[in-house]
Amino acid sequence: MRWTLQPKPDISTIENLAKTLNVDTIIASLLVQRGITTFDQAKKFFRPSLEDIHDPFLMKDMDKATVRIQKAIANGENIMVYGDYDVDGTTSVALLSSYLKTLSNQIATYIPDRYGEGYGISYMGIDYAHDNDISLIVALDCGIKAIEKVAYAKEKGIDFIICDHHRPGDKIPDAVAVLDPKRKDCEYPYKELCGCGVGFKLIQGLAVDQNQTIEDLFPYLDLVATAIGADIVPITGENRVLAYYGLQVINANPRIGFRAMLSEVKKETLTITDLVFIIAPRINAAGRMKHGLHAVNLLTEENLDIALQYAAEIELYNTNRKDADKNITQEALEQILQNKEEDRYTTVVYEENWHKGVIGIVASRLTETYYRPTLVFTKSGSKLAASARSVKGYDVYNALEACSEHIEQFGGHKYAAGLTLEEKQYLPFKQKFEEVVSSTIDKKMLIPEISINASLELDQITPKFYRILKQFAPYGPGNMAPVFMTEGLNDTGYGKRVGGDEKHLKCRVQKNGVAIGTIGFNLGPKYDLITEGQHFKAAYTIDENEWNGEVSLQLKLKDIN
Repeated sequence: MRWTLQPKPDISTIENLAKTLNVDTIIASLLVQRGITTFDQAKKFFRPSLEDIHDPFLMKDMDKATVRIQKAIANGENIMVYGDYDVDGTTSVALLSSYLKTLSNQIATYIPDRYGEGYGISYMGIDYAHDNDISLIVALDCGIKAIEKVAYAKEKGIDFIICDHHRPGDKIPDAVAVLDPKRKDCEYPYKELCGCGVGFKLIQGLAVDQNQTIEDLFPYLDLVATAIGADIVPITGENRVLAYYGLQVINANPRIGFRAMLSEVKKETLTITDLVFIIAPRINAAGRMKHGLHAVNLLTEENLDIALQYAAEIELYNTNRKDADKNITQEALEQILQNKEEDRYTTVVYEENWHKGVIGIVASRLTETYYRPTLVFTKSGSKLAASARSVKGYDVYNALEACSEHIEQFGGHKYAAGLTLEEKQYLPFKQKFEEVVSSTIDKKMLIPEISINASLELDQITPKFYRILKQFAPYGPGNMAPVFMTEGLNDTGYGKRVGGDEKHLKCRVQKNGVAIGTIGFNLGPKYDLITEGQHFKAAYTIDENEWNGEVSLQLKLKDIN
């Protein structure tokens, strides 16, 4: 791990802000690091307001999209809501279909089969629409590159509206409307919405005609918050407002499907992190192990008993998913050793029988051992399909673009992407990808970085300090939980390795007469650094620990040296 201390902002700016807000200089410094320097900006940050949600009609083609949907409803047309099989796609379909069902009873939902159809809009889906007399398809979280598919649908007399947030190619599909804030010709002020966020903008646009306000759309925000967390989009600007209010919905009055999934979870208040680690994997497991429609059914179910049955099935898929990803990760690590590829700049592995539903998770797991851009391939029909994951600061989408001569199709983001290619292209692609990455990556990026916001002394960690810190949430890219560093610590003598394989570290650190409990996940191997009264430094975040009904502050160690 390399530790980097973020530059300390200008002292006079910090002091002015501390005085204006009546907070200590550490809090003021954290705010300035986030670009917040005035009272008004701080108010927007600490008290996200619905007034900061943009007018949906600022998005290019929103007027065309709403007019076409209103016409379809007025004429009694059959409408199909189509979405990808991941969390962002399934929550999008649940959101838009349940809203449209309040206006029309001729709404169908469609999620492509991960194995039979693959990612994005499929010819099978369009044929299904044609066979069922559907004249309008609204595609969510996919479609920005579906030039041929949209043209094919047009030939069959089917109109398309696309709601996407992925990067467009050179051409935009010839659809009735293409909503994507990343379009170069789209003036929408916030570019980082997830697919479900774009879907929410669409229902916001439709709500105007129904004389509904943003408050009337509140019940849909639990889905939006879940997608924001799961899709790893920045929690800044409009996403922060949507996530903030979505969490309120989840904690006060969640939809029946969430209630069913959370029935076994003993937590009072859920955070974005809980959505990412508790709800999202279960929604995802349906599309990975069985079919994404199971997730949509659960998210739109209104009968608790039925929802509990669905949730139990999904729990089983999730258990199977965990077993599959554990076994495949082990096989992939062995393959790297067999091929003597430990010292490369990239990880590219392939096995035709690996479960396509978990290769993305496996790619993420492999970066925990070999921290570098990673691709995991499996057989998909007659082609090979892969999931790509990157490391902080490196744009894997651009790297794939540089290898496009070997790729059939690809899409995604800076840090995560998917692609397909012909089997004979696998080795040439693997070689080219290694060449591209090795010549373009800054070598420092291959060592995981802990970015530290500020140095702190233990006596500064007070309940009041933590109360203010809590209001920095919801956390996520663009607004990560503040990381602190304290030097000259030693253990009070209770330090021990805990957990299976003793891989975690638990101790109570002290300095200048102040002591506080800590937990360090996966830091078991560093136990020797804290024995025999040695002094060490720690990088950590601060959170609460609940034990036997008692709540106390604790440090969540990220690393010790």
